[in-house]
Formats: sequence, structure tokens, C-alpha cells
Amino acid sequence: MREGYGAVAAGQKVLSVSPATRVFVALNPVDMRLSFNGLYALAQSVLGQDPLTGHLFVFTNRLKNRIKIIYWDGSGLWVCAKRLEGGTFGWPSGEGTSCSLRPEELQLLLHGLEGKPRRHWYRA
Repeated sequence: MREGYGAVAAGQKVLSVSPATRVFVALNPVDMRLSFNGLYALAQSVLGQDPLTGHLFVFTNRLKNRIKIIYWDGSGLWVCAKRLEGGTFGWPSGEGTSCSLRPEELQLLLHGLEGKPRRHWYRA
């Protein structure tokens, strides 16, 4: 881990998400130059959701080495970004232009781990 300004201690949570929070993911890459207004518009047009619901909306670039998340906290819109120094994110795939993840699956995605559900697995 690099030391210096903005360094996060090992094991410290950067993004904490409630189990009730829904996570919507755009499956196709987007232009990472987009920020508040552009990502807000994509959440509406591509994901078909209202960005002011308090849920998370997740986007990646073509190389899958950058992620942007937009989130409405009740008083304003947040844009969170992560850039990998090496490697790529294990981006979900599927039919259509979007999918949804459970909050714990988002945490796995952000930490570079695969969290694909297994078929015929019982979950209470």
C-alpha cells in the first residue's frame, strides 16, 4: 500500500452500503469523462431508474479499469471513482443493458473478487 495523502488503512471500509440499497450496473462501457449530469442522464436512459432514489448506479470504461458510481444522499449527488493501477474489474455480463447486484457483490467487484452466484444454491 502506498503511503501519503489519501491513503486508506488496510481493512478500513471506504464505501459502506446498507443491505436495503439496490445496486444498478450498466453492462456496456461509458465515457469516463462524464460526471454528475452525464451519469445522471445515463442512469435514467440506460438503467431506466431514477437517480434520486438513494440507490447506487455503477459504470465502467471500455478497458474495465475504471469505475464511477453515482449516489443521491438526500441532499446532493455523489460521484465516486476508482482507477486500477493494474488489471481489470471482473465486470458482470448478461442480457440487456443493465443488471443489478446485491451490496455484497458490489463490494467483491470493487475489491477485484468474483462473486457469481451458483446455480441450485439454497439461500435463506
